Order: sequence, then structure tokens, then C-alpha cells
Amino acid sequence: MSDMDQFCFDTTKIDKLQDLRERGVTVYPYTFDRRDTVEEIKERFSAIGHDKSEEEVSTAGRVYVVRQHGKTIFADIGDSGGRIQLYLRKNDLGEEQFDLFRQYVDAGDIIGVVGHVFRTKMGEITVWVDRFELLTKSVCPLPEKFHGLKNVETRYRQRYLDLIMNEESRETFRTRSRIISLLRQFLFERDYLEFETPTLQPIYGGANARPFTTYHNFLEQKLYLRIAPELYLKRLVVGGFDKVFEIAKNFRNEDIDTNHNPEFSMVEIYEAYRDYNDMMDLTEEILSFLAERVLGTTTCSFAGQDLDFARPWRRLSMEEAVREYAGIDIQATSLEELRAFGLAHCVEGCESAVTRGEYLVLFFEHFGEKHLIQPTFVYDFPIENSPLAKKHREKEGLTERFELFIAGMEMANGFSELNDPLDQKARLEQQDAKRRRGDLEAQMIDYDFINALGYGMPPTGGVGIGIDRLVMLLTGKDSIKEVLLFPQMKTAVPGPNGAGAEQNDGGE
Repeated sequence: MSDMDQFCFDTTKIDKLQDLRERGVTVYPYTFDRRDTVEEIKERFSAIGHDKSEEEVSTAGRVYVVRQHGKTIFADIGDSGGRIQLYLRKNDLGEEQFDLFRQYVDAGDIIGVVGHVFRTKMGEITVWVDRFELLTKSVCPLPEKFHGLKNVETRYRQRYLDLIMNEESRETFRTRSRIISLLRQFLFERDYLEFETPTLQPIYGGANARPFTTYHNFLEQKLYLRIAPELYLKRLVVGGFDKVFEIAKNFRNEDIDTNHNPEFSMVEIYEAYRDYNDMMDLTEEILSFLAERVLGTTTCSFAGQDLDFARPWRRLSMEEAVREYAGIDIQATSLEELRAFGLAHCVEGCESAVTRGEYLVLFFEHFGEKHLIQPTFVYDFPIENSPLAKKHREKEGLTERFELFIAGMEMANGFSELNDPLDQKARLEQQDAKRRRGDLEAQMIDYDFINALGYGMPPTGGVGIGIDRLVMLLTGKDSIKEVLLFPQMKTAVPGPNGAGAEQNDGGE
């Protein structure tokens, strides 16, 4: 396989590129005086008639369509804000420039144009081109125009091509950007401070998950990509910052499916002198605010279901959820009966469960989660799977922890944060013992974090909200790959037609 087999270069386009260079045309100039975007032109000339405008415009964009009609050419160009039609005449450009466009400008090229605006007889706002400049000669062909780019795998692997061809994809990622900006705005307006904590960590923690490992040559030690920023953010609360947050990239070496990607984004928020009830209120307020600002309403459709973000949201304990959806009372049932019930219903993991708390979590995940379509807080988790949450102030064996579920997906996870250093030490030692016995998701002991708690952390509430899944909900996308610009995928083996082998496939 030659190097060229890995590319989707088109030999005809390359020949044109060489011809242009031989003619002395600067094919990749350094700049262009673009004074007007497509959106600005369409807005400013929304009332234009059939006569050319007196005002001159200068814009640039990618060529999508070229339609030649003898001594005239119509073309469509687009930028990040939309597309607009061009009208080119031989009499205006001169024979040399007109032939240059006719022979060498193809779909996919980027050009700059200067001209005046008018409305065609078909009612389309159009730029009457006085002069143009070739700014970038593309050497890879765009997908066939009538079918566009529909091949899902190609869209994910070559996201740049997906964005070129599909306005819907561009709109999804515009919305994602807006959601993150609005989230920051919401927190800034309430005096939260944004910080950045280490991505490479000597000890991973803050969640039960399998980490990615690496090695630092100079330090001569193993490091981990963070699975959560939690333990560092709580150090900041110890240090005197009462309201902190981080929009973080986390990494977990786990399965990939429609709801999971090994690299994902979340916001973690901590506030001193608050508890998990306050954090449920905050989470509800944040998501309702985002829905209203992004959608203009508190309702949306996702996977064929209508969701309503209007407050207040339903709240039920995990024990109540299991009673409702599994039809069993954990506290009133013996361990032997719980085990038999789990085996009879093929509940994964019940073979190794030994406590009521373990059965409670397994039964909730098996019977309950899928029914939680409307925004629902499930609270009071067992201590067995909540090593960083405070013990419940009233209920033995439980912690003050909640998770938010929407459309059957976990969207947020929050606690009354554990700030007793001796209790934290004991629980992390239990986690580390599980890890040493082979539990790949159990946490390590972070001695420095325990020491930080030893200096005193005030009562604190914390919550982490998944940004990717939130974007899925607010854009109506049922796969996480649709809202990640570059989702993780198994490396493809280049085919005989190179990296773009599938790009012209109009089918699914």
C-alpha cells in the first residue's frame, strides 16, 4: 500500500491545481478582505429587488454547486452562517477570468467574491459578481450533491466532511457551544468560580470507574487520566473557595455505546454550607434554565418521547423506586429471598451480592432506571456504592446521595459531601481492598485528599452533570456520537480508495 492509498485525493483536481500553478495563479493566498458574511448580506438586503444594489459587498465561502449556462454561471457558496447564490457573467469578468472560473473552480473550492446584490426572478437573493479570487483549491471530492453525506460511520470518522455537507450537524454543535456558554453564564452570575484541575493524576478518584494509565518518563512513575475532578475541587473548598466549578474532560476505560464514550464532558459544582437537597434544587434550576434558553420552552422530544423540564421534578428514594418498579421491599425481605428474587429475574451481579445495599442498587438498575423518563431525582443510596457521600443523617446504611434520570439515562450525580477525614479514610481503605481483590472500578486511597479533609472542609454539597447527554436531550439526538465532534472509534484500515473510501456512499 502506497502513502497515496491513505488519501482521498482526486487526480483530476490535482491536475487542475498543477495547471493553475503553471499559469502563475496563487492557489493558496494568505488572506482575503471578507467584509460581509452570508448572513449579514441576506439580512441587510432582505428587501432588495431585481435591480443591483449600489452598495458593494465582499464575501467568501466554500463552493457547493456550479451551474454553467454558456456565458453565465450560477454557483452557490456557503460559510458558517448559511449559503448564497452567485451570478457570474463573461461580459463582467472578462474572458480570462470567466474561463478561469469555468475550467478550474469546482465544488469544494473556497473562493472570495466582490460584487453587488440583487434578487433573481425566482426570488433568490444573489451576489452579482464583479471579480473573484480562488482562495483554496480542494483536491478531495465532495459527496454527490443529491444524496449528500449519509453514511454514519463516515460522518463520525470525517466530522469535517459531515460539517461541510450537513447543516443539521453544524446546528447541533452550535447548540452544544451555546449550552456550555449558557452554563458558564448561569454559574458566573451566581458567583461560582471556574477552576482547572489536573487531567494527569498520580492517583485516580472521584468515581468508581476503570482508568486509562500512562507513564511519565521524567518522573519515572505511572499516571492516570482523570476519571473525575472531584477530589481536587474539594481541595479548593478546603482552601477557602466556597463556590467552585469545572467543565472537565474525563476519561474512563469502559464500554462504548449510544450513551457512553471513553472521553466525555461534565460540569462538577461544589458549594460550601449546602447539602444534597440544595444541589437537587440547583440541578433542577440549571437544566430548566438551559432548556428555556436553548429551546424557548421547557418541553422537548427525545427518542419519540415528550419530556418536560418544568419545575418541580419528581423525587423518590431508591427504596421507593425498587418497591414501585420491582414490587419488592428491600428492608422487609431476607437476604436469601432477595437472592432468589434476583436470580429468578436474571438480575446481573446478584450472584455476588451479600448486603441489602448491594441488592438495592442492582434491583434499581435492573427494574427502575428504564422507567424514569420525565426528570426524576432518585436519592438515598446505600453506603456500599457511595464512598464519597456523607452517611444519611436519619437512615442507617444509606448516604445522602442522589442521581438525576431523564429518558432512562443518568444525567447527574450529587452528594452531601463526606467531610469526616476518619470516615473517608476508612471508606477509601475499603475501596482499595476491593481494587486489590480485582475490582477494576474501585477507587485508590488518596492520602493527600484525606489529609486535606483533616484540615477541615465545611459542610458542602456537590453535583456532577453530564454535558454530552444533556446536549443529546436538548438536540433530540439518541446517540452520544451525534453530539461529540470526534467520538472514539476503532481505527479504520485504509481501503484502496484511501481515507475517503466511503464518503461518496449515499446509503446508510
